[in-house]
Amino acid sequence: MVAHSSDRVAWLRARAMGITATDVARLASLRAVEAVVAEKRYGSRFSGNAWTEHGKDREPVIAAWVAATHGIEPSAHLFHASTNRAHLATPDGVGYDASERLVLAEIKTTGKAWRSIPRHYLRQVWWQQYVLGADRTLFVWERHDDFVPVADEPECRWVDRDDDQIRGLVQLADLVLDKLRAIRV
Repeated sequence: MVAHSSDRVAWLRARAMGITATDVARLASLRAVEAVVAEKRYGSRFSGNAWTEHGKDREPVIAAWVAATHGIEPSAHLFHASTNRAHLATPDGVGYDASERLVLAEIKTTGKAWRSIPRHYLRQVWWQQYVLGADRTLFVWERHDDFVPVADEPECRWVDRDDDQIRGLVQLADLVLDKLRAIRV
């Protein structure tokens, strides 16, 4: 564990020094590497909007449902991978299955009906699995209409680890880190 989100300054400082699941979610191509490098170098102008605020408000409620139904407890810890301290992730939930294997949870809110989990969220999930060494993640989403939940319970699906996808993400993440190191020298 590197930091806890309750110490916002330490948490943000630690995230700035590495590459997070949020960063990796954007790494769909070599072109995206340059965008992530620029954002890591200069910061982002995005400070949130009504949708992100809604997600922050709903996450504890959804996390309580995840804990009650799946035994995965909420987490606000920033973790690093055992093989690279600059590879970082803050999953929304951490727990163990009946076989004592580590499982994670990732929580989202959306105004859209999804037929499948959006690809950028899958990249985020696979990165978290890599960083923590988990084989499965419960991906949970709550759909809303004008910020009012449309169902009594969120939807969820298990996402299994995909080592091929993870290898590609590690390569792209390391490329970002290499470019950042070259700039700092």
